[in-house]
Amino acid sequence: MKTSAFVYPWDVNGDPEAAARIAGLGVAQVTLAAAYHSTRALTPRHPRHRVVTAGHAAVLYPVDARWDGRPLRPHPAGDWAPGDAYGQAAESLAGAGLDVHTWVVLAHNSRLGAEHPHTSVVNAYGDRYPWAPCIAQPATRAYLVELAAEAAARPGAHGTELESLGWYGLAHLHAHDKIAGVGLGDAGQYLMSLCFCPDCRAGYGARGLDPDELAAAVRAALEPVWRGAPSGGGWAGVGELLGEARAAGTREWRDETARTLQTAAVAAVRAAAPRGFQVLLHADPVSYHCGANAGVDPEHILSVADGVVVPCTGGAEALTPFARQGREGAVLAANLTVVSGMGGSPGTLAEDAARARDLGATELRLYHAGLASDDDLESVRAALRAG
Repeated sequence: MKTSAFVYPWDVNGDPEAAARIAGLGVAQVTLAAAYHSTRALTPRHPRHRVVTAGHAAVLYPVDARWDGRPLRPHPAGDWAPGDAYGQAAESLAGAGLDVHTWVVLAHNSRLGAEHPHTSVVNAYGDRYPWAPCIAQPATRAYLVELAAEAAARPGAHGTELESLGWYGLAHLHAHDKIAGVGLGDAGQYLMSLCFCPDCRAGYGARGLDPDELAAAVRAALEPVWRGAPSGGGWAGVGELLGEARAAGTREWRDETARTLQTAAVAAVRAAAPRGFQVLLHADPVSYHCGANAGVDPEHILSVADGVVVPCTGGAEALTPFARQGREGAVLAANLTVVSGMGGSPGTLAEDAARARDLGATELRLYHAGLASDDDLESVRAALRAG
């Protein structure tokens, strides 16, 4: 199976051995960050640094004039990825014989929420989630679609992977995160991720739900959960907490909002990119799920994009709903973590890849060539060499 490794520009730039080392793993492709959220990342082999702190969500290339005069616009990176950091890294990687695809993070942006608080998801208690742009707001949707087009179709790239192209919610790898004191479960997470900004309130109203009554119902449903009662699992648990009619109405609004944004963003990328440019989404087959792997309708997304990248560390069952679509030529990429310190298992990569293939995977993604230790990378190299 074709295999791609995730890479940051700062893994490559300033390290003259990086591109050849990544190519030496046996991968044919790299998925190189072009627009990325804030993070703190280890660089175990870089000759100039060991820790990179990306202070805010940024584009890792110079933006063009399309953003002039627009209130919502991407920010350049700081000294962690100055200038055209993406372009510099892409040139090095392509020079080592690697096919370069862009990695674009969209609806996950804490700086956007800090500078424009009205763009953020607002929960039923009135709390804003500055890391989570509300994808129902017209101005935010326009910003995300334009960013997708610009960041994806970088010069020389042969494809893109769009991350966070959907709803983001409560769950977030936030600095000094301390929200795990109460086990919300799948259903509780959904209720705490429902947005009540003006646009979402209008959306609920158009589906026959009074937004004030809905917010009160969410708070009432969660009250026993705060006291320690289990919240139930899956969509059935949401219906039990909120009531079937209310649950269905909220999901209808959110699913439609995500589907139309995904359709628009993919179309914008295709319009900006050369013929044959591959467009994939990081995706979860359960449409009401939130996060980096956005919840999607498998049938819809495979009719729009060229395929999906699916999280498969710990099990590849999430591939099955996509494989069932029987979409000829669709890319179903199994994303496997190969960093031991982040819960990955590079030593079982061959077995995990075989299992993913059995469940429908056509390609592999390895997270992450820059973060992994030398021992982890040697395990990857051996597994790919063995076939």
